[in-house]
Amino acid sequence: MYDQLIHEINKYIELDDADTEIVKALFIDRNLARGDYFLKAGDVCREIGFIHSGLIYYGVNTDGHETVHNFADEHSFVSNYDSLINQTPSVKDIVALEETRMLVITRGSLEEFYSRVNHGERFGRLLIQEVYTNAIKQLLSFYNSDPETRYTEFVQRHPDLVQRIPQYYIASFVGIKPQSLSRIRKRMATL
Repeated sequence: MYDQLIHEINKYIELDDADTEIVKALFIDRNLARGDYFLKAGDVCREIGFIHSGLIYYGVNTDGHETVHNFADEHSFVSNYDSLINQTPSVKDIVALEETRMLVITRGSLEEFYSRVNHGERFGRLLIQEVYTNAIKQLLSFYNSDPETRYTEFVQRHPDLVQRIPQYYIASFVGIKPQSLSRIRKRMATL
């Protein structure tokens, strides 16, 4: 399980054997059952997870209506970075859609990672830059693209997730009602 995490970190910085041992000591194993919260809205985020297996979604509940903002699956880092960095209450939930196994590092251990791992701070900066640019792309897509285009882009980026995620979550993610998504899917199937 740690091999996947090490491989992912090595995409950003090169870990030597000593760094690898530090990473293994700082990340702990956690399992979430379907429907379990990694983070509940109102709580302060105190950790980052790395998904070994499973699937989660990020959602915001407004007056009983949940809006899905993102998904994360295998080999993805999971956190509410705004809440983690600023130590403010989260406005979003992070919930397991499937049984999910992950490796988790606490905020305190993350600081230790930054100081003890060669180029650890560089890893943190590069990861946050990636999170930021992905968030901007998603926001621009929401404002500049119609729902059918957003759905098509989602399917192209995540073809394996379409069968794993309930359609009402995907509809919420692209900003439409499930009935509208059904019509879009039917139209796309006839093309």
